[in-house]
Amino acid sequence: MANSATESAIKGAAESVKESAVDSAMRRYDRAMNHSSIQHALVALGSNLDAPATQLKRAVDHLQRHSEGTFVCSSIYRTPPHAMPAGTPDFANAVVRLETTQSGTELLSFLNSLEVFFGRPANHEKNVSRVLDLDLIALGEVISQSEALTLPHPRAAQRDFVLQPIVEIWPDYRLPGFEATASELLAQLGSSPLQYWDTSDY
Repeated sequence: MANSATESAIKGAAESVKESAVDSAMRRYDRAMNHSSIQHALVALGSNLDAPATQLKRAVDHLQRHSEGTFVCSSIYRTPPHAMPAGTPDFANAVVRLETTQSGTELLSFLNSLEVFFGRPANHEKNVSRVLDLDLIALGEVISQSEALTLPHPRAAQRDFVLQPIVEIWPDYRLPGFEATASELLAQLGSSPLQYWDTSDY
């Protein structure tokens, strides 16, 4: 029964991901016809299983097809695991900036579907290894603290593996509600710069 449920979840996620490119094209058309507003979104990616950097590159391809406009991706960084068992593999991390007319909950739903499509259980535990982790960091100037969605991401300003990629692609960016730029927030952490992921690994 569990395998059947998992297969059903992955099949549903696959259909959702497959439709995203068509949906994105339709949203671009609707925006052109109805002058719908478009917003930038920052999405953080992470993986430490099954060739992590390759998983990130695959996920980036999906996110680029989902974007309705400008798309920028950071380099891939190597991040040591935190608050996880000894021997846990390092994480590959990156951040992308995309454009969308979707609401925060709509975009988050797509990101969750993409995680499941890549093999991450829908009801996953925290602080465990994962094939793909996607966090919606920010959407335009939206500030939200609802049960369904918190924006900007509540821990973004404390994570060097989020801030350093942001600084690479958008150094003067300010998270909604913050006076300090991403560069300033990263400097305040005082952490050593993250290393780039070895390109020979993917």
